[in-house]
Amino acid sequence: MLDPARSYDLIGDVHGCAHTLEHLLDTLGYRLTQGVWRHPSRQALFLGDIIDRGPRIREALHIVHGMVEAGQAHCIMGNHEFNALGWVTPADPHSGKTFVREHTPRHLRLIGETLRQLEDYPGDWQDFLGWFYTMPLFLDVGRFRAVHACWDGGVIEQLRKDYPDGCIDQSLIQASSIRDSFAANAFDRLLRGTDMRLPGGLTLTGGDGLTRSFFRTKFWEDDPQTYGDIVFQPDALPEQVALTPLSSSDKSALLRYGVDEPLLFVGHYWRSGQPAPIRPNLACLDYSAVLYGKLVAYRLDQETTLDPRKFVWVDVQRPELTP
Repeated sequence: MLDPARSYDLIGDVHGCAHTLEHLLDTLGYRLTQGVWRHPSRQALFLGDIIDRGPRIREALHIVHGMVEAGQAHCIMGNHEFNALGWVTPADPHSGKTFVREHTPRHLRLIGETLRQLEDYPGDWQDFLGWFYTMPLFLDVGRFRAVHACWDGGVIEQLRKDYPDGCIDQSLIQASSIRDSFAANAFDRLLRGTDMRLPGGLTLTGGDGLTRSFFRTKFWEDDPQTYGDIVFQPDALPEQVALTPLSSSDKSALLRYGVDEPLLFVGHYWRSGQPAPIRPNLACLDYSAVLYGKLVAYRLDQETTLDPRKFVWVDVQRPELTP
């Protein structure tokens, strides 16, 4: 689907920050021509999570969808696009649920802004939901890969048997409503990443106000010794937890993306500070745009090792959040 010889601008989670996205595209040399942002020689590749939270979700969707339709961009699925499909999709009758994504206050809190901003545009909303099904869960271009949260080769290999291009259908969405099914685990792993239960029944309330009994973990660490060595999320672990040694079973459960594997780009993780590679072959491009952070791109050409000088970003200004 993608030309491996082409140059791409990989872009992290937009989350409805349409003005900032236009600023970034302009910075990258794209120009608005006939209603579409275009570049004479490059294509954009969005890492998912175009929707939710931000002030201009519909506008952001139109920008990215217009670029994809015009052949100026590609976009993979994020967990928020998956959540939207789950919100409107009836669950498997054996799941005990009504919808794949149950309409709980917690779930409404995440998708509420999207529903509110599109409630007067039902045609647009239906069109966008249909478009979400065309977003692949992963891209493997040979010399580089892209996935929203975590590259799990085993899960991807299994998915490829029925969905060789990574684009899924309603049956897989419905199947994910059954706890511990392959579908549920596949979406969770690729779109949300790896996690581990906090020890001793502890819970952690994050900066987003949600309380969790799990924390997000690195999927590339070679020889971690403690919980602190593998945490990968904005919220730090309590010191006594961070210093807790990992058991042998904890270590064996960890996924490892090797340093000799192709370049990998992910979003999802709400990083902060100056954008830089995590490893020579691994970059996260989500720098918390919707929290007045940065909207980040990486300008990929033919390199096989990430170049810190090729990260490009714009700071999100508060006018972005002014209606």
